Amino acid sequence: MSGSQNTKSAIVVGGGVIGAACAYRLQEAGIPTTVLDEESEIPSASWGNAGHIATEQISPMASPDIIRTIPQRMFAAGGPLDFCWQDIAIWMPWAVRFLRACTPTRHARGRSALTAMLEHALPAWRRLAAASGKPDLLMEHGHFVLWETPSSAARGRAAWTRLDAARIGDIDRGQLAGLCDRLAIPIEDGVAFKGTGQVCDPALAMDAIKQAHRRAGGDWRRCTVNALVRRGDAAALVLDDGGRIGADLIVIAAGVGSRALMAGIGVYAPVIAERGYHVEGAVADDWPAGLPPLVFEDRSLIATRFGSRLRVSSFVEFGRRDTPPDPRKWARIEHHIRKIGLPIKKPFSRWMGARPTLPDYLPAIGIHPDMNNLLYAFGHQHLGLTLAALTAEIVTDLACRRAPAVDLTPFDVGRFAARSA
Repeated sequence: MSGSQNTKSAIVVGGGVIGAACAYRLQEAGIPTTVLDEESEIPSASWGNAGHIATEQISPMASPDIIRTIPQRMFAAGGPLDFCWQDIAIWMPWAVRFLRACTPTRHARGRSALTAMLEHALPAWRRLAAASGKPDLLMEHGHFVLWETPSSAARGRAAWTRLDAARIGDIDRGQLAGLCDRLAIPIEDGVAFKGTGQVCDPALAMDAIKQAHRRAGGDWRRCTVNALVRRGDAAALVLDDGGRIGADLIVIAAGVGSRALMAGIGVYAPVIAERGYHVEGAVADDWPAGLPPLVFEDRSLIATRFGSRLRVSSFVEFGRRDTPPDPRKWARIEHHIRKIGLPIKKPFSRWMGARPTLPDYLPAIGIHPDMNNLLYAFGHQHLGLTLAALTAEIVTDLACRRAPAVDLTPFDVGRFAARSA
């Protein structure tokens, strides 16, 4: 792969936050870059996420603790986990690999890899926001995790303290009392996280990155890429009209769709659609404007304010990306909104979107070993927004033959080459 001084063109496949950030950083580095973004009726996770820069999420969900608590996490038991049973042929093989990734040894390796990545995530977002001309995109006011009962508070505080004691502190008593006065449920305890944040609005953040890419001379095309194919020692793309196009650099950042594209060149990448849901509405005038994202851990909900609106997000639902949404999920969120007493005014808007998730809950980022123009960056699960800015810097470093800030060995998609992986 050539450095930027020799790279005449780049194509990024995928117009989510990962693809958009990669395209902007490549364009900024002097590599003319076109984004190929498919038309879709399903709003992406980049648009509908909770807006949380989740640098605290250093522990992959593929863990021994998750296995022990699966029954109580199921939707039927009131939890956030569910499966689209009509899609069992899709998620069952993925679930087998997930279980194999939950060993203590593999979990420890994954945690070490994510910790190294997340250490750089917030500084990378500062640089991206500043470079795009929108430094106010990023709000670094941490977030609160709240518990409603003494037992859940004791368990939750102990778990977070074991994971990262330096990052958590007590919520200001006055702020906590003011919050409790506005809610319909008791708050037994809560912790304030430092070193986390949010974007002012996911849609505005996406638009800012796209506009910065265009101002720098980048191009954006709406089309469907049907296949990724080998052309000698390089990769090329087959479009929906049957035409083939190539570039000095191709970056696969197509989220859930990356699985089928990588399969076209013989690379096994078991990405699944991990679907999330949100409900959003106008926030009451007396709701404090300065509150950070609120995690109601007993209910597996996160509530984030974006300007005059409040978004409440939840659920981990495995299936196909295009399987119709389950209305029970929205009904459950709305039930919690009423129980908590969150000040959201009707009418509500509802959303469902798919996070691209690999069985070990680590993204795939790297260079194809024997195709000199192919990079990939997908499978970021719940951390797509969080890691977008850093992933864009890593991809640009690789394109320009610079050493990235983190060791990419744990994120090599080749780790799935063996079907037992």
